[in-house]
Amino acid sequence: MISHIQKFRKQLADGRLCLGTGISMNDPAVVEALAPVVDFLWIDMEHNPMGIETMMGHLIAARAGGAPVLVRVPSSDVPFLKRVLDSGAEGIIVPQVRTADEVRQVVQACRYPPLGTRGWGPRRPSEYGRRSREQIVSEANQLLFVVVQIEHIEAVQVLDEIVAIEGLDGLVVGPHDLSASLGVLGQLEHPTVLAAIEKIIGTAHDAGMSVGFGDEAVAENAIRWARMGADWIQPGIDFFYIVGTAEQLFADIRAGI
Repeated sequence: MISHIQKFRKQLADGRLCLGTGISMNDPAVVEALAPVVDFLWIDMEHNPMGIETMMGHLIAARAGGAPVLVRVPSSDVPFLKRVLDSGAEGIIVPQVRTADEVRQVVQACRYPPLGTRGWGPRRPSEYGRRSREQIVSEANQLLFVVVQIEHIEAVQVLDEIVAIEGLDGLVVGPHDLSASLGVLGQLEHPTVLAAIEKIIGTAHDAGMSVGFGDEAVAENAIRWARMGADWIQPGIDFFYIVGTAEQLFADIRAGI
């Protein structure tokens, strides 16, 4: 069942910067339209009124379109995480983690025994009962892409413990919330914020992990993160592209009259 995320893993291993888009809208046609032009899709369930059924529709559209998918869940709540996994998510992003124990719980919830504590009940991952238990367990324990979002100074302070957790595949930087936790909300070029980001990137890379970024649709920001060592970046979300393109198009037409 897990297939496209391996393409994403290979691109990261080859040192290619991967660029993707956030998905906030409910229509799976949005995923179908964007799948051919992205390296990955970031389905955002943290900040959007999106339910499990809608998310699963996006997963189906992304699989048909050949796009790797990461699902950002609202929190580290295990019961919700379980439903996302059993709906067939190939990658998981857990936001706002603070402690190594919280991250350890997340990783264990994503892996089946003996590597974790994930409860048995796959639906789409079993291809509706067609695949063997051995296939499903092996796939989840080896291929599922599990990352946590570092966006608070408390998590930065225990990074060494976090990256040492077996079964964690990488970190994602949330620069805006990170800046807020440092007392300089939105000041992404503040020396304190940049120092924290440099620490996150360096610690993750030293541990052999990739580092992603979730940010606004601002090219300058993405270029900055890439130059600092980001491996994958989500620069903006679906509705930003719609609004931005419309505003620029209309402005260009009016300027030319």
